[in-house]
Amino acid sequence: MSDEMARLHERGRDTFAELVDGGKERLDHLFRASPGLAELAVGTVYGHLSHRPALDERTREAVAIAAIVAAGCWESPLSVHVRTGLAAGLTPAEISEILVETAAFAGFPRAVSAVSKLPDLFAEAGSPVPPEPAPREVLLNALNHEELQGLSGYEVQVLTTGSNTAVALFRAADGTLVASAQADTTGGKITRLTVVR
Repeated sequence: MSDEMARLHERGRDTFAELVDGGKERLDHLFRASPGLAELAVGTVYGHLSHRPALDERTREAVAIAAIVAAGCWESPLSVHVRTGLAAGLTPAEISEILVETAAFAGFPRAVSAVSKLPDLFAEAGSPVPPEPAPREVLLNALNHEELQGLSGYEVQVLTTGSNTAVALFRAADGTLVASAQADTTGGKITRLTVVR
């Protein structure tokens, strides 16, 4: 293995270990029959791709899960990326929604085969099945049912930023940010809402 590939492989092992408990040992077990594949796969995916700055970890894992389901790989690769997706801040509801979206483009049989793996993976992560609504859903629902301190006239963008957190950005017609709101959600409801103008 070249020095650069060895560096990327070790960086990838460290990155994976940050996302998954016992990550290095899991990788060793998974790739025990082909260390060369481990060097290439772990070095490329977790040593190089996961450190590219254009996508955040949540988005990168969402893309990986969609691609894995579209490719029909619902065994080990799906399990690994559901775990790393949860560790990167994707919620179980978002992962379920990724399968819904993927079904439309990759086919229902692949999505249905993949969804059969989710209950065990969610249970392992301590999530109820079916999962609680995603933080984005909770905040959007609240915004649709109540006026938030006079901000109803502005364009709003709502993003999930963590497993129990969503942020709303309120913009004027010219794109100027006029306010933001952060909602902490647990159990499918807002437990704290902070608005900054």
